[in-house]
Amino acid sequence: MTNSAGKLTARNKIAGGNRMELLLFRLNGRQLYGINVFKVKEIIPCPRLTNLPHHTPEVRGVAHVRDGTISVVDLGMAIRQPAMQKPETHFVIVTEYNRRTQGFLVREVDRIVNIDWEEVHPPPSGSGKDSFLTAITQLDNQLIEIIDVEKIIASVDPFAQTVSSEILTDEIKQIAPQFHILLVDDSTVARHQVEKNLSETGVKFTSLTNGRQALEFLQNMAAEGKKVNDEFLMIISDIEMPEMDGYTLTKHIKQDPKLTNLTVLLHSSLSGIFNESMVKKVGANYFLAKYDADELAKVVIHEIKAAAGLKRG
Repeated sequence: MTNSAGKLTARNKIAGGNRMELLLFRLNGRQLYGINVFKVKEIIPCPRLTNLPHHTPEVRGVAHVRDGTISVVDLGMAIRQPAMQKPETHFVIVTEYNRRTQGFLVREVDRIVNIDWEEVHPPPSGSGKDSFLTAITQLDNQLIEIIDVEKIIASVDPFAQTVSSEILTDEIKQIAPQFHILLVDDSTVARHQVEKNLSETGVKFTSLTNGRQALEFLQNMAAEGKKVNDEFLMIISDIEMPEMDGYTLTKHIKQDPKLTNLTVLLHSSLSGIFNESMVKKVGANYFLAKYDADELAKVVIHEIKAAAGLKRG
């Protein structure tokens, strides 16, 4: 077995078992923070940074890494902490989110841990809408705060995509309101972006925040005698979510005779061959890497046309 094939197999076992690998690091104090290892390309000593004019203060500069140039974001500043002093003495976590590569400046990297998603929980309700946490967990009696990187990227380098007008035909606009989509995503920023694009297509949607909540919602609906496949056109689910990830949610859906016909699109900032393998393993119908509004709309429209008996383009 090659080294890359071995890593892929190991990752399949982790994700398929409702587990994640979390990279732990510190910023200004002793608090431990975490992000999913699957999004980390490498960890390097902070390289020489070149200042960018007219950019947000959180971006400490750009650096030449491998064969390209990346922006380096002071992760402490991004979550409303003081700027880290002497960045040249710290580390940069090079990541790939939403089809973009960026670096995050951190004071020190601690370790990688393997955690069950059931041990990962939404942040406390009192943390407020401005919180940059997407989840929390505990390890060795210490609180670990998992950062909503998508929210940070959106605050530092905002992007707002709309569905192209040529995709939204009059025919689709007329029939779309008949259909209902279940959306599952724990990131407020990501969820609102999908909601915005679904609204543009005209479909109705119900939004939930994690896989366990979604599975219980669907199972309760089926227990009431409703045909879930008639109630929902499809489900669009994130992969990384507290308590139950999108892979495990999909596996439960496809193994339940009352839910198995529900079309599932896994929509994640994770990307690459690893996800292609996992999509096949758990039985999802589609996988899309975040974020392209037109790609998402095309899948939704494809399913609308199929359900309405229209010719699919």
